[in-house]
Formats: sequence, structure tokens, C-alpha cells
Amino acid sequence: MTGAALRVGVIGVGRMGADHAQRVAHRIANATLVAVADPDRVRAAELAAQYDDVRVFADPLDLIADPRVDAVLIVSPGFVHEEQVLACIAAGKFVLCEKPLTMDAASSLRVVEAERAGGRALIQVGFMRRFDPEYAAMKAMLDSGDLGRLLLVHNIHRNKDVPAGFTSEMIVRDSLVHEVDVCRWLFGEEITEITVLSPAPTSYAGEGVVDPQVAIFRMESGALATTEVFAKSGLGYEVRCEASAERGNVTVGLGSGVFVRAANAWGGAIPDDFRARFATAYDDEVQAWVDASRRGVVVGPSAYDGYAASVVCEAGLESLASGSPIKVVLS
Repeated sequence: MTGAALRVGVIGVGRMGADHAQRVAHRIANATLVAVADPDRVRAAELAAQYDDVRVFADPLDLIADPRVDAVLIVSPGFVHEEQVLACIAAGKFVLCEKPLTMDAASSLRVVEAERAGGRALIQVGFMRRFDPEYAAMKAMLDSGDLGRLLLVHNIHRNKDVPAGFTSEMIVRDSLVHEVDVCRWLFGEEITEITVLSPAPTSYAGEGVVDPQVAIFRMESGALATTEVFAKSGLGYEVRCEASAERGNVTVGLGSGVFVRAANAWGGAIPDDFRARFATAYDDEVQAWVDASRRGVVVGPSAYDGYAASVVCEAGLESLASGSPIKVVLS
């Protein structure tokens, strides 16, 4: 593969899928967008028509089986991920699967076991924050040891708004899951306990929706991490992370673009959604996936990382329902 462009098929042509298709077609080196798939064939055809020689499939499994597709970018709803990722493994094709890997721990473990049985790593999970320049710089600084041992992490994850039907469970599974991966990555260890607390909800939350939520992770070393997840903050898309170590702390996400201090004030732009805040991270993530796939390796978050996040989120849903700390047990 190293001498040819990677022929990429994209499954799912919603907002994120369309964004990835445009990324592969125009911003990623050594990759070619060759196919898209979605049960809504009309919408898929409209997207494909924006590019040259892009085939359209109504059935994602047909795209995966097509010998003219080298690698697959899965941006479909989480409840179909297991079937699609397993089909990629069976076809021996590299896959970048947007989070969550699957909807629960048991199905995520089946994916991990299928990949292991195939004898070859093929799966990268779309935890793009590992590729964000600010998060990457934070990780490098903490790993250098200059600030001593990492003790605490504080996360803020606020969306301006979310689509109708975004439930309390989705806040854990689709939003908090990013902080699960960030904390496992920054600490380099597993989460052993999670507590999800529910403050008084915003008046903009849907009926029965717990928003915001506060999650507390206990790490293997005894360190702690906290996360505020706010789905309908009205503020904008704001993601921050502060890591406190023995001899100092590191904070990322204080501003987007130029951060101005003048006239006794400070400030910067707050983007409307994740596509603006993490545009570079998505570009770097997909480029790293393409480069690794062409070399025949996986370099990003693994299937096991996706499984571990699923286990933590499943425990988080149990904690959200009970209000009690729940132990996290990994296989």
C-alpha cells in the first residue's frame, strides 16, 4: 500500500460523515475518497455528486466488501458499529470508527476478541483529542516528568445545543466518553471507579433529561478526575482540561484562535460546535490513520481503548441511575 493512495469509503453521510468525506477528498494526503454508504441513498448520492468518481451504496456492508475500497471510515450511528466493524475485520480492512466503538461493553469486547482472533490490529477509534495540538502538548509535558506526578484532572465539556432526543444516557455514552479516553491517556492507567452526579437540571433540558452532569473518576493510582458535561449550555462549544501535577499544572482549551488581553479585558471566540474547535485534530487524526493504514499498522486509540471507554460509560450509566460510585471492571 505504501506506493498508492489509500482508497477510502465513508459510511454515514450525516453532518460528521459529510465533514469527513470533504476532509478525505480535499485535505488528506495520499488518500482518495472512492465510496460513500448510507441507508438514505438520496442523501448519499447528493454527497457523492460533490466529488469525482465516488460510488454510492445503500448497504454499508456492500461498501466494506467492495475490493476497490482499501479502508473504511465509519461515521454511522453507534448501534450499527458492531456489525460494520466486524465486517471490516472479516474483510481485513483498516477502519477508523467514530466513538463509541459500540453501544455497550459486551459488544465492544466481542470486537476486541474478533480483532485478536484475526491476528492483526485493524481498528482505530475516533478519540480525536489525542491528536489535538493542545492536548498533545499537554500529554508531552506531563510525560516529561518536569512537573512531577499527575494528581488531578479537571475537565469541562459544554455543548451550545444538541439535537432533539439527546438523552441523559447519550450525555454519558456520546459526550463523557471523550473525557474517559482523555483521562486514561493522560494518566496512562485505567479508571477503577466512576460516580456520575446530577445537579438541578437546566430549564432547557428535555423532559426527564439530566443536564448538566458531573462525573468523578478514580484512577488506579488513587488520582482523581472530574468532568462537567453540559449538553445545552447555550454558551457555545467549550472544551477545557486542566491537569494538576506535583510541581505545576497545564491547561488547554482556554480560547479558540487568537486570545486577546487588552483594555482591562481578555477574551477570544467560542465556536458553535465541535467541528470548528477540533478541525485540526480531525485532520491530524485522519491523516495519521491514512498514513498508518498505508504502512499496515494502527497508531491511534485501539479497539481495547474503545472497549475500556464502553465499560466505564456503562458503569457511569449505572451510577447516574443510582447516584452511587460504581466499580469499573475490565476483562
